[in-house]
Amino acid sequence: MTTATTSPADRLVPGPRALAGSGLDTVRRHPLLVVLALMVLVFQLTTGSFLDGGNLRGIATDAATLTLVAVPLALLVISGYLDLSVGSTVALGGLVAGWLAGQQHLSPVVAVLGALVVGAAVGAVNGILCCYLGLSSFIVTLGMLTAVRGLAQQLFPLPLSGFGSGFAWLGGSRIAGIDAPVVIALLVLVAGALFLALTPAGRHVFAIGVNREAAHLSGISVRRTPFALFVVTSVAAALAGAIKASVLDSAVAGTSGAGFELTVLTAVLLGGVALTGGSGSVFGVLLGVLFLGCLQNGLTLLNVPTFWQQMAQGIALAAGAALAYFGPRLTR
Repeated sequence: MTTATTSPADRLVPGPRALAGSGLDTVRRHPLLVVLALMVLVFQLTTGSFLDGGNLRGIATDAATLTLVAVPLALLVISGYLDLSVGSTVALGGLVAGWLAGQQHLSPVVAVLGALVVGAAVGAVNGILCCYLGLSSFIVTLGMLTAVRGLAQQLFPLPLSGFGSGFAWLGGSRIAGIDAPVVIALLVLVAGALFLALTPAGRHVFAIGVNREAAHLSGISVRRTPFALFVVTSVAAALAGAIKASVLDSAVAGTSGAGFELTVLTAVLLGGVALTGGSGSVFGVLLGVLFLGCLQNGLTLLNVPTFWQQMAQGIALAAGAALAYFGPRLTR
C-alpha cells in the first residue's frame, strides 16, 4: 500500500486546491468580505470615481482613527467587557492635547503624552470598577460616557482652535508617502493581530471571554488582563482625539467624538466579534471598519442626505449585532 507524501515545497507553497479551500474558509468565517466587495462594486458603478486614488486615500485617512480604537476595543469585548466611554475620551483627549499645544505652547510630543495620560486615567477608573469591583461594564462605561463628557465641558467650556503647525504634523504629515494616521492605524492592526495570535496573554483574552471562572481556575489572571485592555482602549481613544484635533485644528467639548462609541462598536460587531465575548479577530474588525468607511464615503459621493446616512449606520449596527449572534451558529 502506498501513502501520499507531502514535500517541503508543497508545504511552503500551497497548491491551487489548498488556496481555494483557504479562500472559501475565509469567506465562510467572514461573510462581510463578500458584502464589502459587492458594495464597492455598486458604488464604483454608480459614481464612477469611488476607486479613484484620492478617494481611496480619503477613506483610509477617515478610517484610521476608527481602526485605532476598534482594535483594542475588540480585544476588550472578546474578553467579555465593553467600553461605551470611548467617544467622550476622544473628546477629552483632543481637548487636552490641543490645550497643551495651543494655549500652553508646549511641544507636540508633550501635548500628545498629556492626552495619553488622561486617557490612561479614564481607562484605569473603568478597569478598577469593572474588573476589581465586579460592576457591570455596560453600566459603568455608560456612566463614564456622561461623566467624562461633563468633565470636558467643565474644563473647556469654549471651543479651542489654533494649535500650531507643529501639532498639525500628527494628523497632516506623511511617512513614506502614507498619511501618518494611516501608518499609526496599520501599526495598531499588526500589534493587535500579533498579540492575539502569538502571545499567552492573547490566548488568555479568549479564555476569559469564554468562561471567566474556568480561566481563573486555570491560573489565568482574570482581572489584570481586562484591566490592561481597559487602559489601552482609553489611551487609544485619547490618541484618536489628539489626531482628530490635529486634523481639524480645533476641538469642541460638546460635539467632539459625539456618537463615536456607537460607530466603533458597530465596526467591532460587524467584524464578527461576539458581544458576549470569547470570539473575534483583528481581520474581521478591519473589515468592519472598511465597511463603515466605504458606506459613508459612497453615500456622500451619491449626495445622500445626512439623516439617511445615519439611518444606514443604525441598520449596520443592528446587522452587526445579528451577525455577531448568528454568525458562529451558521459556520459550525
